[in-house]
Amino acid sequence: MKCIYFFLILTPAWLLCAVAHGNSSEVSRPSNDVRLDPYVNETKAEKDARMAWWREARFGMFIHWGVYAVPAGVYRGEQIRGIGEWIMSTRIPVDEYKSYANEFNPVHYDPQAWAALAKEAGMRYMVITAKHHDGFSLYPSEVTDWDIVDASPYGKDLIGPLADAAREEGLKFGLYFSQAQDWVHPGGIKRRGVWDEAQRGDVDAYFDEIAVPQAKEILTRYQPDVLWWDTPETTTRAQADKLAATISSVPGIITNNRLGPGYEGDTETPEQFVPPTGFKDRDFEVCMTMNGTWGYKSWDHNWKSTTDIIHKLCDIASKGGNFLLNIGPRADGTIPEASVERLKEVGAWMKTNGEAIYGTAASPFGRFLWGRSTVSIEDEGATVYLHVFDWPKNGKIEVLGFGSKPDSVRLMSDGQPLSYTLWNESEGKGLTLKLPEHAPDAHASVIKLIVNGKIDFEKIRPRQMADGSLTLEPNRAYLHSNSKNALKVEVKQGKECIGNWLADKSWIYWDFRITQPRTFTLSTEAATAGDVAFTYQLKDGKRTVEAKPTDDKHKIYVAEEFATLDGHDTVEVSIPSTGSKETFVKVELGEMKIAEPGVYVLEVRPVKEHWDRTRLAAIKLSPVNQ
Repeated sequence: MKCIYFFLILTPAWLLCAVAHGNSSEVSRPSNDVRLDPYVNETKAEKDARMAWWREARFGMFIHWGVYAVPAGVYRGEQIRGIGEWIMSTRIPVDEYKSYANEFNPVHYDPQAWAALAKEAGMRYMVITAKHHDGFSLYPSEVTDWDIVDASPYGKDLIGPLADAAREEGLKFGLYFSQAQDWVHPGGIKRRGVWDEAQRGDVDAYFDEIAVPQAKEILTRYQPDVLWWDTPETTTRAQADKLAATISSVPGIITNNRLGPGYEGDTETPEQFVPPTGFKDRDFEVCMTMNGTWGYKSWDHNWKSTTDIIHKLCDIASKGGNFLLNIGPRADGTIPEASVERLKEVGAWMKTNGEAIYGTAASPFGRFLWGRSTVSIEDEGATVYLHVFDWPKNGKIEVLGFGSKPDSVRLMSDGQPLSYTLWNESEGKGLTLKLPEHAPDAHASVIKLIVNGKIDFEKIRPRQMADGSLTLEPNRAYLHSNSKNALKVEVKQGKECIGNWLADKSWIYWDFRITQPRTFTLSTEAATAGDVAFTYQLKDGKRTVEAKPTDDKHKIYVAEEFATLDGHDTVEVSIPSTGSKETFVKVELGEMKIAEPGVYVLEVRPVKEHWDRTRLAAIKLSPVNQ
């Protein structure tokens, strides 16, 4: 590893950030020994057929509901920080927590109305918590009395009526099941340790007597289309094997990647963030709350706007993924009005524009600065949908990388045809559309382009200017970070930069095209409150390798890994404090020779334990003769 040290010259500049939570975007890959996986010998054609409805759906409803809706984020008169369904883990004694079940009486529960709301929102499937980490079952279990029938005044099954209602509405139905973490039953795994002697017990006995029998119960009784495992924690391979053996009881079932060691399931599960890219050869589903909690919290009013939800839906679809959007009902069975309002507004948008979401594939162009795109590839031709978030004031947008002559270009809102100009220049090709003065939709306006015959689409990448220089701008970077410390592009001191770079596990990369091979000098501007160090490395943008899992269990996702290039080792750069995260300095990064034309990747990663809040501006590659 080479290291560069330098003295700072104070000038303005900018910042960076990235990483993930829950199971995420490109997750750790378990071993290939999957003896009990019913699909281990499945062909690609067989898997495509099994996943077809799920890939068509693109949008589903997640429901977190249970006894935790009674305290609703408040314990002994104090508002408890964190997500509502985890309130017991703030060390509430078992018997005290179980007393909340006496108040869990959802007399206003209307499963038909819930299913109708999901359908009105444009969702195609529903997933509800059969059992969360507090161990309480929303169905009558034969192996415990800690369930809706035996422990609550309601005394009736909550799962079966919703399964029936969903299917009557033409929706698929799924169940969430916390298979390992259980804070009430003795032996269940407790991430935050045991805080009540009543929780102590044998873990293997818990799996044999509670977890595995309950998995069998919900699978055989409700025949779900999806089984959503969660928090494998310290689950062993032997314990995971016992659970995996239950899956075959539902032919065609889809499972996620959170069962335990040795089982990658069908879907990756980025939680509370949209991954910067999709997953190579893997389906993925982003799960996300509407406010800051999964389970109901009476005092959490930090609601996402309808526009934000629609933009996330478009963004996820543009990367080839599904969006599982959560609601947290109250203990009386009602859904918070803010959730209902947003779902109805999303549904109105989907009624007009759902064609641009359902069954579409990831964008062949990558990301546009004005929005996103999805595509439907046909045998001869394609239909491209442009999701315009920022309607241009000059009445024009450029669709970079679009080299085909479209046979039709129309607004989805009213079918109005649009004029366009195709262009092909040394810097690239594209299409310029002339738009009406005002956006037809307040959230996201969709333009539909139909191409009959041969398609010519190219991914958008930064390119060299005529003088050979290249600027890697922050808004073109792929940001890898978690939901709590998400990297973001911002403007500080008049500079666009990557900011909120708090975590040393967050990292970024750019992919770009070189048409004029040169030796370049690299430079940027940075602002940091402390002494920091980061590395950069040039990699092959056309070749990926198997990603290495992190040491963070299911919480951190593994992003795509690009192949290294001979002669391009990791370079470490140390930056002394610039005085504050608002003060930018010029940073010289050294020289780099790129000998061949092609597509390359430049990765930038913090050096662990040598990191502080930092902002990073554009990285500039300048030919040495300039």
